[in-house]
Amino acid sequence: MLYEYLIQPFVEFGFMRRALVASLALAVGGSSIGVFLILRRMSLMGDALAHALLPGAALGFLLGGLSLPAMSLGGFLAGIATALVSGAIARFSNMREDASFAAAYLTALALGVLIVSMRGSAVDLMNILFGAILAVDDQALYLVVSTATLTLIGLAAIYRPLVVECFNPGFLAAMGVRGSVYHYLFLALAVLNMVAGFQALGTLMALGIVLLPAVAASFWAREVWSMTLVAAPMAFASAAIGLLVSFHAGLPSGPVIVLFASVFFVGSLLLGSRSSVRARLSRPVHLRG
Repeated sequence: MLYEYLIQPFVEFGFMRRALVASLALAVGGSSIGVFLILRRMSLMGDALAHALLPGAALGFLLGGLSLPAMSLGGFLAGIATALVSGAIARFSNMREDASFAAAYLTALALGVLIVSMRGSAVDLMNILFGAILAVDDQALYLVVSTATLTLIGLAAIYRPLVVECFNPGFLAAMGVRGSVYHYLFLALAVLNMVAGFQALGTLMALGIVLLPAVAASFWAREVWSMTLVAAPMAFASAAIGLLVSFHAGLPSGPVIVLFASVFFVGSLLLGSRSSVRARLSRPVHLRG
């Protein structure tokens, strides 16, 4: 019985194996990005970046159909352009960067849906918005795995200044180091992961596998590296369980995966060892606050 429900789908069906490997790659690369998004208080900006991919991916779809290289390149360029434009607006006006990202994301979402609707069908729009992880082919799998590898290498290269810039940007400035360089390098890695996640989960769901496990990990770990070590298994478990449930129940995989990531978040919020409901209730009354 357990074999039939838990293992047999991955043994018999190649698309399930590819989806599982893609989920592992997304979990490893995305969880690292998610932890830094949390530490840098850029959660909503990450959401804006994920939605900003839509017009670029839609233009790629308009020009090349459901072509992975065209849609990926278009999405990446659109995400980078959104980050640069939003940063420039915040720098040369009184608008905060999160507000400029919100304005850009709403504009991008509306524009992307309009572009797809001009040529594609409702099915094409649903695939772009919500993804189709069970339809991941070898080409998409190479993209996701390459992205995870590049993310880990890139974060390792800029790890120290990026962590310092998260907690004490004034120290980098005093040392004569431009923190904005590492900020934009990190944004480029974040956009790259959104592009990879978009291939599997769509523009609306891509951030879920990146952000929710990272938030859940913050209730169990404190250091950057330990949060990543907790977040990655949560992300992979969410994806693996979501794949099995969607396969047996005939449900769309992307939303089911994100819902299981939400289950890990709620469980961590209630039972985690740090700043959770349980941890607060277990403290002496005079120490609660």
